[in-house]
Amino acid sequence: SECSITSENNVPPSLNSTLNPTSTDIISTVEFNSTGELLATGDQGGRVVVFQREQESKNQPHRRGEYNVYSTFQSHEPEFDYLKSLEIEEKINKIRWLPQQNAAYFLLSTNDKTVKLWKISERDKRPEGYNLKDEEGRIRDPTTITTLRVPVLRPMDLMVEATPRRIFSNAHTYHINSISVNSDNETYMSTDDLRINLWNLEITNRSFNIVDIKPANMEELTEVITAAEFHPNQCNTFVYSSSKGSIRLCDMRTSALCDNHSKLFEEPEDPSNRSFFSEIISSISDVKFSHSGRYLMTRDYLTVKVWDINMESKPLETYQVHDYLRSKLCSLYENDCIFDKFECVWNGTDSVLMTGSYNNFFRMFDRNTKRDVTLEASRENSKPRAILKPRKVCVGGKRRKDEISVDSLDFSKKILHTAWHPNENIIAVAATNNLYIFQDKVN
Repeated sequence: SECSITSENNVPPSLNSTLNPTSTDIISTVEFNSTGELLATGDQGGRVVVFQREQESKNQPHRRGEYNVYSTFQSHEPEFDYLKSLEIEEKINKIRWLPQQNAAYFLLSTNDKTVKLWKISERDKRPEGYNLKDEEGRIRDPTTITTLRVPVLRPMDLMVEATPRRIFSNAHTYHINSISVNSDNETYMSTDDLRINLWNLEITNRSFNIVDIKPANMEELTEVITAAEFHPNQCNTFVYSSSKGSIRLCDMRTSALCDNHSKLFEEPEDPSNRSFFSEIISSISDVKFSHSGRYLMTRDYLTVKVWDINMESKPLETYQVHDYLRSKLCSLYENDCIFDKFECVWNGTDSVLMTGSYNNFFRMFDRNTKRDVTLEASRENSKPRAILKPRKVCVGGKRRKDEISVDSLDFSKKILHTAWHPNENIIAVAATNNLYIFQDKVN
């Protein structure tokens, strides 16, 4: 559980106005690509920042794993729906990378209503020697053209360009909360509170509705969809989670509209723990397939659960993220923190889980050794190459020197978004408007 920082706050000024952070600077999603060479973050101002991993150099072997800014672009702008008199925020809700097919990279980014497919490519040559245009691009007078020139490509400084290739819009009445790329690399799904739509990556004007839980009478609405994801290697299978704490696994081969699930994963509530907040804290904020596709991980307000997709009756494992908050639910309800949506991630081998908490704490659970650790992502204890010390929260009684009291936790500092490198022990943690990247201790 020892981690040392390889790079901290490698974030352009727009994302790192720490002294005076505006709401647009707050990071709203973090995602590694399939090789881990690129890391993308989206923020509430509609910007996407892509970081690229430094190549290892013989002169500076300790720089292994540092990520530097590769490209920054404005993905979404604020819009206004005149029909419904609603403002549409520019905030990036999710980013998903497509598997790399050629030299360019492709990613999907979404705000509340519109998904965009972006192409990120490099250019290090420019054409010169046009016949009909001069070097500034102005049209030449045809009477002055006396010779035929063959244009040539000249080297130039490397430019990284981000261009929108597809815009998928007008398909969601409610706010999009997740997108997931299918393993067939041809389709993806976008999910809002009540519906899931299936898109072809090449077709922007048509999508297929594959789940619709909207009741005929909205007064009968009892649950909403909170997250959805495709199986990592079975293109017909996907899961979605609900605000009632259930996970439904669907098979698109059974019918075009997957309203009838194939499997339902739900843990019966312990009557002794029943309280006013039970339904709120049982709402699932994130669901993730393991890389193997055998397990599901879900995150609710207080716990992370691992499910075997072959066993619906109860979770295989349950990990307490911050059980010390159980006595604080009333104040967390009053300050709206109880509605925070924490994400969860697997490591590359599906043996360790990671999720965030308050006070800039994040938690790791080792499934094999059953050990867990609490670490903190903050400027005070995060000097480059420093080793992170495990943190402990004290509940009542005597507090040891290195412990922090549950009453002094800062609930405005929360880690909602994290990502884990697909092959290595490198993690990215978004703490409000700062991005921290940690890696295993390097000798």
